[in-house]
Amino acid sequence: MEAVNIHQAKTNLSRLLSRVELGEEIVIANRGVPVAKLVPFQPSADRRSSLGQDRGLFKVPDSFNDPLPEDLVAAFEGGAE
Repeated sequence: MEAVNIHQAKTNLSRLLSRVELGEEIVIANRGVPVAKLVPFQPSADRRSSLGQDRGLFKVPDSFNDPLPEDLVAAFEGGAE
């Protein structure tokens, strides 16, 4: 895995992205300290099958939209000590 500094990355972004498309990973460093890594994008191959997988594991209580207790509202608004 190659490391490049920020200036090199800005100057050669298109070339770096071409290399990443081919599977290479590239670290971007600021004064020798790694701050980011360019890696190939891999979309989820089976996103549809993961939708709804937690259905039925949680039930929203009927009181979900009820007003909050006064002391809790006061705590959020900074009135409670």
